[in-house]
Amino acid sequence: MPAYHPPMADLALARKVLETEAAAILALVPRLDERFDRAVALLQQCRGRVILTGIGKSGIICQKIAATLASTGTPAFFLHPAEALHGDLGVVQSDDVVVALSYSGETAEILRLLETIRRLGAKLVVITGEPTSTLALSADVALDGSVTQEACPLNLVPTASTTAALALGDALAMTLLVAKGFRQEDFASLHPGGKLGKRLTRVEVLMHSGKQCPAVHADTRMRDVIYEMSHKALGMTCVVDEVEGLLGIITDGDLRRQMERTAGAAILEMRARDVMTPDPVTVTPAMLAAEALNVMEQHKITSLVVVNGDARRVAGVVHLHDLWRTELV
Repeated sequence: MPAYHPPMADLALARKVLETEAAAILALVPRLDERFDRAVALLQQCRGRVILTGIGKSGIICQKIAATLASTGTPAFFLHPAEALHGDLGVVQSDDVVVALSYSGETAEILRLLETIRRLGAKLVVITGEPTSTLALSADVALDGSVTQEACPLNLVPTASTTAALALGDALAMTLLVAKGFRQEDFASLHPGGKLGKRLTRVEVLMHSGKQCPAVHADTRMRDVIYEMSHKALGMTCVVDEVEGLLGIITDGDLRRQMERTAGAAILEMRARDVMTPDPVTVTPAMLAAEALNVMEQHKITSLVVVNGDARRVAGVVHLHDLWRTELV
């Protein structure tokens, strides 16, 4: 049987598709004006939910935009216009903003929603390729997402137009994110699972605190210090004052170096203050796990003392092993 040779891909066509879609996005840039500002303002002032609606491939783009908004602190969801006409329209309230996608601006299912949206008093933002369409003229704000041609060789399949609409949605979401002061910490709280959420875990979630935090006083005998280090199994212990203020740390390395300088058993009668390293590197409970890892790598250490405020009161200890749980190492 002769060997099967699959047909060669038309790389020239593939490149043309990418070039056409890239050009469609770039063409949006000079069109951004006060209408985009008004759309962002409506979304920022929304006291209800942002409801995305569109049908067919536009509906799929709506779902992605809704997911991006929701993941960056703006309550948003997708409403299928056909389902809306059969009872789901009840989810739209007066304090919502509806974002409708329709390239023609004449999608029948969406036009039939206009009466209810207007009667309720909800705001309407439209992304369309026809700025003079019925839908665009009925909107509070209409954004121009028109393209000169689709990436489809037949100029039929929505390709460049859906890419442009998606890019406009991302531009709205990212501009809104900044306007609302959305922070890394906020993103972490909305993404507790997955790689992104783990990278944004705070130190306070991972640290050993309370009875799990190794700590001794400056006058503690080294035999008891060694017991504390062994019992807590972090390879170190904090040295604190009477109000849990950090004075220093003692690590396995400190023990080895001290034993090299003194006769073997002599170290057992020494005090914590004699062996500790004063002013160790510290972090705060609110620091991200990724930042804590960076500090460890810079200083070539495996443990960090977590302190609260200027008083440097010990809140806990975070170890390199704890960061393994975030899949950072």
